[in-house]
Amino acid sequence: MSEPLYERSVPVIVWFRNDLRLADNPALTAAIATGAPVVCIYIWSPEEEGGWPPGAASRWWLHHSLVSLSNALSKLGARLIIRRGLTNAQLIELADRTGARRVFWNRRPEPAAIEQEQQVGRCLKAKGCTWESFGGGMLFGPERIRTRSGSPFQVFTPFFKACKSAGMDTHVIAEPHEISAWHNYGHGDGIGDGELTSLSVDALRLLPSIDWAGGMRNAWNPGEAEAQSRLAEFMDQSVDDYQAGRDFPAVAGVSRLSPALHFGEISPRQAVAAAIKRREFLVDSGRDTGSVDGFIRQVHWREFAYHLLIHFPHTVEAPLRAEFAEFPWSCDAEAFSAWTRGRTGYPFVDAGMRELWTTGYMHNRVRMVASSFLVKDLLISWQEGARWFWDTLVDADLANNTLGWQWVAGCGADAAPYFRIFNPVTQGEKFDPSGEYIRKWLPDLAEAAPADINCPWTGISGLFALENAEETDCYPSPIIQHDFARTRALAALQKVKESTGK
Repeated sequence: MSEPLYERSVPVIVWFRNDLRLADNPALTAAIATGAPVVCIYIWSPEEEGGWPPGAASRWWLHHSLVSLSNALSKLGARLIIRRGLTNAQLIELADRTGARRVFWNRRPEPAAIEQEQQVGRCLKAKGCTWESFGGGMLFGPERIRTRSGSPFQVFTPFFKACKSAGMDTHVIAEPHEISAWHNYGHGDGIGDGELTSLSVDALRLLPSIDWAGGMRNAWNPGEAEAQSRLAEFMDQSVDDYQAGRDFPAVAGVSRLSPALHFGEISPRQAVAAAIKRREFLVDSGRDTGSVDGFIRQVHWREFAYHLLIHFPHTVEAPLRAEFAEFPWSCDAEAFSAWTRGRTGYPFVDAGMRELWTTGYMHNRVRMVASSFLVKDLLISWQEGARWFWDTLVDADLANNTLGWQWVAGCGADAAPYFRIFNPVTQGEKFDPSGEYIRKWLPDLAEAAPADINCPWTGISGLFALENAEETDCYPSPIIQHDFARTRALAALQKVKESTGK
């Protein structure tokens, strides 16, 4: 039986979160399918993020992504209502104003977001509203992938095998052609001429008051359209060489889709579906599929991070391996400052830190080396590094940030053994052999010979620069000798083993 006409005139609400897209958005699709007018809302409520509100770089990205989403909705005849305040209050006020009794949203994996959804659900139910939530940000539901004993996976390879066995729905939902929108609202900065009001994106004050974002503007163009274009270009031009090029920061060998995935400008299903399509083409052409398979594996690594965060929410602050709670971390503010400013004296590390400060991004290989240098060479806790990345990365994602830092520190799931300590010189020599990446971000080393650029203190010109580093802007000498640091780190680990018996 068809829905009564008077019911179809009652609007439904779509609550946008980290799913700032129209295509493959199950909550939006379900709302449109009701045939009712759709009210789209985004609520800026950083105080509900459980101590992890978006950092400065993420807020810059969010501003531009919201502008992009708002423009895309306008082209379909709808509008994005933007509010600031507690989510419960804003959704209930919106439901009361419009008469809406159904709310749709896509779930998030962060502990505070899960608690927020539960509170919203209870509040809506108390008001006589129904709601539906969807897993648009993950490939699988959190309860679907389990070990044979029913416990959560803590090692990636068997997790990945279980995902492949479970089978993923690869059907990508097309972008809607139109949206039957609710039009009875005003607009402006909170003072409207109708029943509903909306803030402007500018009114959220997400952009920095002092404009330091020029490097990010040059590097990025946030929004769904750009994300889809970047995915298509990567599949057409780069993914076939992904395995060979993904570790070399001077090479355009990675997708750079991580910020788009975090903000939901594309879904992980879109990324995997595009890769599967490319894989089928390579199979038909009789060509190797290893690189495409490697990319698919990396998307599942992101899924693994979400899986861990949902099942082990304490890991955002504490190590998964409890014995590491006793690790004797150092409190060296001067060394930490040198690391954040890209002044450690190790060019591969410093180039990465300056890339991060300028563009809000760091190549993954360099992230591993820079992170290892902080926690193992300097013995500064992974939590301090995670907080710095959280504020400076445009792709700052609580699940992936947590997994990455605990992996490097050796205290998390499927972690690198603590005794695996990256040598910042040999890593640079291996993955930036000509020094192209280093020269781009460390212009003070532009004239260094390839043989010296990862250890500039070895050449005559380097020695001269190091002698004057305190008085000039020349490149600094190493703040610590790596061999000494490695020995110190291993000794600290041994103490932890002896004290915990593990």
